[in-house]
Amino acid sequence: MIDITGTYTDQYQLAMAQAYFLSGRGQVSARFDYFFRKSPCGGGYAIFAGLEDLLVLLETLHFDESDLAFLRAQQLHPDFVESLRGFRFRGRVHACREGDVVFPDCPVVTVEASLIEAQLVETLLLNILNYQTLVATKASRMRLAAGAEAVLVDFGLRRAPGLGGYAASRAAFVGGFDATSNVRAGRDYAIPVSGTMAHAFIQAHDCELDAFRAFAVAHPDHCVLLVDTYDTLNSGVPNAIRVGLELQARGQRLLGIRLDSGDLAYLAKQARSMLDAAGLHETKIAASNQIDEHVIKSLREQGAPIDLFGVGTSLVTGQPDGALDGVYKLAEVDGRPCLKLSESTDKITIPCAKQVFRILDEAGGFWGADAIAIADEPTVQRMHHPSDPNQSLALAGRAQEPLLHPVMSQGQRLRQPTDLADIRRYSQQRLGQLPPEYKRFEYPHRYKVGLSTRLDAERNQLIAAHRRGQTP
Repeated sequence: MIDITGTYTDQYQLAMAQAYFLSGRGQVSARFDYFFRKSPCGGGYAIFAGLEDLLVLLETLHFDESDLAFLRAQQLHPDFVESLRGFRFRGRVHACREGDVVFPDCPVVTVEASLIEAQLVETLLLNILNYQTLVATKASRMRLAAGAEAVLVDFGLRRAPGLGGYAASRAAFVGGFDATSNVRAGRDYAIPVSGTMAHAFIQAHDCELDAFRAFAVAHPDHCVLLVDTYDTLNSGVPNAIRVGLELQARGQRLLGIRLDSGDLAYLAKQARSMLDAAGLHETKIAASNQIDEHVIKSLREQGAPIDLFGVGTSLVTGQPDGALDGVYKLAEVDGRPCLKLSESTDKITIPCAKQVFRILDEAGGFWGADAIAIADEPTVQRMHHPSDPNQSLALAGRAQEPLLHPVMSQGQRLRQPTDLADIRRYSQQRLGQLPPEYKRFEYPHRYKVGLSTRLDAERNQLIAAHRRGQTP
């Protein structure tokens, strides 16, 4: 993992922290909620990712000597800078399980710490969780489009936003991808690595056939040949077949061919016919080149016999969104609930320490509603629309699953890190509990999110008090 210290933050976090320190309020307790307001990619859900990376960094976050020297040069108050020498995050964190399916406006992570600690970890938290959740969600949409049998490989490192490609490979695996081309991510996260060849390898040889033969000798057990450098159907596939038969004669086999341009559905069908006619029935067909969930869905609908999809740009850039609008908002300070008002009622924040309950149907699937409650409420009998006082929903008698669990106390993790493969399996299980109408690519059903009666009343009281100019 990249070495991250306390200056991996925004300047205004330090500016606020210094003001808290100098006014004597730095150790006042605070509670912040992380949530997002809109599901990415025009979809009906998100896949929560990045938690394990965040917890690792929170345990070790500190300011080193080069940080302190830089902050002194920025003319921050010397006493404040010196106080950062012993900075450690000593707070508590509650969170949904990584890989879970989550929805807008529901707290996904809550942080309880001193004002200085909670403020100084905000940027790091948003940076990690927003990006990995975006990529994991995009990956899950491609998994839905491809079906369970197809192989999905992350090819996005060269198109990723700088070192974000490292986190993207992890998040894509959480969201349902099978492998990555990113060797470093494969090493650090135990993700299977996969890669074939570039057009340059073929161009570097006297002819395409020589290139294919050289690659087959070097990789007899994992030979996948790129067939579109010159002429896919008249040169690439025939030469691949020739090498495939030579491998077969040596007791080996051609693992696959890769299509990287052109009409992928047409070329895949023609290539499949040619491979089968030559007796290479087990040779797989891989496809790459500007693929996303909509392209995969179209190829599936056209009956394209593609076994593996290599996805790059659209995955690691989270197209069409480019970012998840996750936010980190103060919900309680010094034991006092607080909120932020807005001219837009849907942007008024939700106060108090909270729990989120997922409402389940009789079969254990997601019923279509999450209820946000005050933390000490054991269940929710009725939930109320966050911005429309005329809408509510009875929940009495329905199974309710609490989603926020303690994961860190006194700055220390409460359990061993979860294996990434287990997070991936859990995510697939949870996505399977989500009814199909919420997973549609076009016009997905809106998942209901509401407030318990107690929380709704508390929020309305705070709103009224602030609008009267009173401090609750």
